Amino acid sequence: MAHHRATLNDRRPAPSHPISDEVVTTVERTIVPLPIPADAEKILPYEVGRYAANGYGRWEYGPGVPIVRRTDLLGPDAAPAPVADPQRLLRFFTITDVHLTDQQSPAQAILIGYKGGSPLAICAYSMVMPYTVHVLDAVVQTINALHERDPFDFGIGLGDACNSTQRNELRWYIDTLDGKVVSPRSGADVDGEELVDYLRDFQTAGLDPSIPWYQAIGNHDQFWMGVMPADDHLRAVLAGDEILDLGDIFGDPAGMDSRGLYMGSLDCSTEVPEIIGVGPESAFAEPPKVPSADPGRRSLAKSEWIGEFLDSTSSPVGHGFDRAAAEAEDACYSFVPNPDVPVKVISLDDTQRVDDENVVGLGGYGHGSLTRRRFDWLVAELEAGQAADQLMIVACHIPIRIEEPGFVWWSSVSEVSEDELVEALQRVPNLVLWAAGHRHLNTITVIESPDPARPELGLYEVETFSLRDFPQEFRTFDVQANGDGTVSVVATCVDPAVAEGSPAATSRDYAVASYQLFTDPDDVHAGGPVNVELVVPLSAHMAEVVDALVAPAA
Repeated sequence: MAHHRATLNDRRPAPSHPISDEVVTTVERTIVPLPIPADAEKILPYEVGRYAANGYGRWEYGPGVPIVRRTDLLGPDAAPAPVADPQRLLRFFTITDVHLTDQQSPAQAILIGYKGGSPLAICAYSMVMPYTVHVLDAVVQTINALHERDPFDFGIGLGDACNSTQRNELRWYIDTLDGKVVSPRSGADVDGEELVDYLRDFQTAGLDPSIPWYQAIGNHDQFWMGVMPADDHLRAVLAGDEILDLGDIFGDPAGMDSRGLYMGSLDCSTEVPEIIGVGPESAFAEPPKVPSADPGRRSLAKSEWIGEFLDSTSSPVGHGFDRAAAEAEDACYSFVPNPDVPVKVISLDDTQRVDDENVVGLGGYGHGSLTRRRFDWLVAELEAGQAADQLMIVACHIPIRIEEPGFVWWSSVSEVSEDELVEALQRVPNLVLWAAGHRHLNTITVIESPDPARPELGLYEVETFSLRDFPQEFRTFDVQANGDGTVSVVATCVDPAVAEGSPAATSRDYAVASYQLFTDPDDVHAGGPVNVELVVPLSAHMAEVVDALVAPAA
């Protein structure tokens, strides 16, 4: 580990918050929350000062989670034995749902979550909010350490880089990957010594320059808190200092025009930020405010969000996007990571559009959706990859075939239904993987072939957890040729390595506490790392192509 960081330091300044030297995956060890004492008081998430006394946020290292071999697509009678020496075709990582958060913004949604509620309420309020940039920096350093040990061909962000469309949030994301000095705060600036630690400028490590990284778009990247389009009222609030006043935006047909409740913000003048400006209008003689306005908080239109990636010093230029994509507001592209390996990655925008109908009661704009234009583009990309004898991976934000409908299911106003989408995917034998984020889960979904005689028409979906909430993990993927008519996709979860006493370590404590306060252990959102080897059958022709590719190494 030390040699790796020295190599990076030859090219850029040392990071302000170096990580632990011990970098491992969840195969070696996991992070296990300690049980809450039986005599602990029942507290609310905003009572941060009572966390420690009642046992919230404590954790220890636990045993690793082994890689489980899955052969679901092969059928019960066609599962081959593991291959002794598989040949790697591709290695990459995914990060998602980083939710870089401007904790001083006047347009938060703290009211929705500060007293607890469903696991989804954790997205509105959690004490991890001041530390999201520090966690991303620790993740980047962890990736660099793994890369030194076993190089990655590329990495991709699966959406929700920022929490609420704000430009300063997105710049923190890009600048952290670029290895710049980041100022994780907004509003009037003061001398660094007067700032609490989590607001101070710090030197980020930056992703190793030899790793190209790409980006997909998420719902939080283009909608306020991931659920509603920014209107004139919200844009004015973001640029000003008065705290956001909204009503029941999900149940009231007025939507974002509903009023009556101040959403709250954080006073970051102390190490443990206090909630301010939260509650009904009647509780305030005059509108509550944050300390100062900041035009840097402005909400980005989709074209502007895409365009920001063209202002980056790391590779590739635009990270998958180009000027035409920004002008067309089409966040879709494809690339071949290694010209010598027949694997194509299709980055798909499967989020809702800002001009979608707002269906009251369906939870806003956080659903999966495809326009006919995006769908036709996807089908053309799949057909081209099939014709070129390429294995294919779709990387996007929203998962498909979710078992239980709810807040994140496929949109009822999408021009293309989920059934039509899945049917199109099942016509492409070379499609092996759908990689997604969004739900803050590590779920594996099997999308079976419609024809038992052609198992290669099935695929796996792998979801990657959020870097915001516990367990704050990313994934590595190894695509391997088995030489027996199959390939394997090995998906492994990784906890960021954090140094004791660092801001990222503080975030881990708060993430564990928030998990304990918000999550019912029996809820679908509960769960830890899932490490798998997914065995994917190939068509007879593609098996010949892949076997010929790896034959010299056999």
